[in-house]
Amino acid sequence: MQTIDLEAEGLRHLNATLHAQSQETNQTAWEVINPRGSHAIACGLDAPIEVAVKGSTGYYCAGMNKQATVRVHGSAGPGVAENMMSGMVVIDGDASQYAGATGHGGTLVIKGNASSRCGISMKGIDIVVHGNVGHMSAFMAQSGNLVVCGDAGDALGDSIYEARLFVRGSVKSLGADCIEKEMRPEHLEILADLLEKGDCDAKPEEFKRYGSARKLYNFNIDNAY
Repeated sequence: MQTIDLEAEGLRHLNATLHAQSQETNQTAWEVINPRGSHAIACGLDAPIEVAVKGSTGYYCAGMNKQATVRVHGSAGPGVAENMMSGMVVIDGDASQYAGATGHGGTLVIKGNASSRCGISMKGIDIVVHGNVGHMSAFMAQSGNLVVCGDAGDALGDSIYEARLFVRGSVKSLGADCIEKEMRPEHLEILADLLEKGDCDAKPEEFKRYGSARKLYNFNIDNAY
């Protein structure tokens, strides 16, 4: 285990050191102490390493992640795992706005609650939230899966494309073109796998599925006045 004191050594040194890791490195386990809410911790990683952040982080922690596993032993500020490509990011606490925004792949697990716009414009990422999500979550979500073990706020899935949304609790309101859909056996199988990845003890049968009504894809003459 390699330890970096962020307060003493600084963010530039931390990220440069992590970026220097590669497929061939034997320094695969890293610990970051004294993060103190700093921004852009462990951004742009591209190696199969494990990074444990011992405390809460600011903006864009683990943004653009590829291959790495990043665990935040605290809460995360806005944009955690933004534009993530692969790997896994786990937040032990809560996540602020637009967690997992534009994510293309990998898995983001939030053990607490997520704020507004969780999964906005997601493009293949899987997001598992143990608690609740705020308003406008999965806005313009294109593909991937959002699992919410708690409740969802207003306008869930507004202008959604083909992402799948699974919610165990209540939904305050659905956004434009988002509807409740049938939970078929293949969806239960997908959800069971995601719940296992996210270390959730919920049962797939407890969830409802939401997705696109596919009414916004093309111009509809009935909407012209």
